[in-house]
Amino acid sequence: MVDYIIVGFGLAGLSFAEQLENNSNSYIVIEDNSQKSSRVAGGLCNPVILKRFTAAWNASDQLKTAVTFYKNIEDKLGESFVVDLPIFRRFNSIEEQNTWFEACDKPVLAEFLSSELVKNENSSLDVPYYYGQVHKTRRIDIKKMLSIYVDYLKEGKRYIEESFEYDRLTIKEDSVEYKGVKAKNIIFCEGFGVKKNPFFNYLPLVGNKGEYLIIKSTELQLKEAVKSSIFIIPLGENLYKVGATYNNQDKSSDTTRVAKEELQEKLAKFLKADYKIVDQVAGIRPTVKDRRPLIGTHPEQEKIHILNGFGSRGIMIGPSVAKMLYDYIEKGIDMDPEIDIKRFDGLR
Repeated sequence: MVDYIIVGFGLAGLSFAEQLENNSNSYIVIEDNSQKSSRVAGGLCNPVILKRFTAAWNASDQLKTAVTFYKNIEDKLGESFVVDLPIFRRFNSIEEQNTWFEACDKPVLAEFLSSELVKNENSSLDVPYYYGQVHKTRRIDIKKMLSIYVDYLKEGKRYIEESFEYDRLTIKEDSVEYKGVKAKNIIFCEGFGVKKNPFFNYLPLVGNKGEYLIIKSTELQLKEAVKSSIFIIPLGENLYKVGATYNNQDKSSDTTRVAKEELQEKLAKFLKADYKIVDQVAGIRPTVKDRRPLIGTHPEQEKIHILNGFGSRGIMIGPSVAKMLYDYIEKGIDMDPEIDIKRFDGLR
């Protein structure tokens, strides 16, 4: 008997596993590597939606929780995943500058947005209207973090690499059992894969495909993440992640020529340096129509739970909502109704 089975191991699975680690609960992870969105994400821990100059949901609290969370994982695993990385928002007009200044005066954004314009000093970028700078931002090397954490789980014999077979799950009054593994609870952290889950496929998870290019440029020499219509994110060794696209129609995990051309066209509008494309990656973000996560317990099966729907902000959202779910299951603390899946009971 273990306390929990976790199905899926992207940011959601990792976030809940850490809650269990911190509370000395036993668990097993089952993962088939079918969902790639966490591993291909840009990795920015950014509290501001830079398209509209608005704060992300519960931005201040989530950012504090997330930074502590990832640094604790660094300490535990003896590896480095967290890099302080300023974000510069490229303005396209004087009007955008004025909108930025208005946003700076809002209390919810004051701690994150600088009211001083930043002049571009990089000759490889076309920035006629200056930058606005976002404070307290970081980049998390998610792919590296997840990979090393999986090794940590394998060493403890807590990782099973296989596809989950829902018809092999037996539900009992006080536990569940899967292929000989008994658990007090099971948590589904499957990302877009939850569409195949018979317990939770009624939930309105839309799915939004994102593609990135990885480019190499010795000329660019960029030290900050730059946001225009797309991001350029420095990865080190003259490598940069460029993206992302948003496509809610294509649900395949394959990279596409259309996305590649779209990203190159947007890049050409402000990047003047030569570069070489060294890779292209894609994943389906688990997005929800109301832009809130899907957290909670199955309406009829109290031992079956879900942690999902992080969209494009899983890095910031994951640690906070995983704790909310843990506290709900273990301590009976009510969850924020904005994220509780009870809001969709009428869809069953």
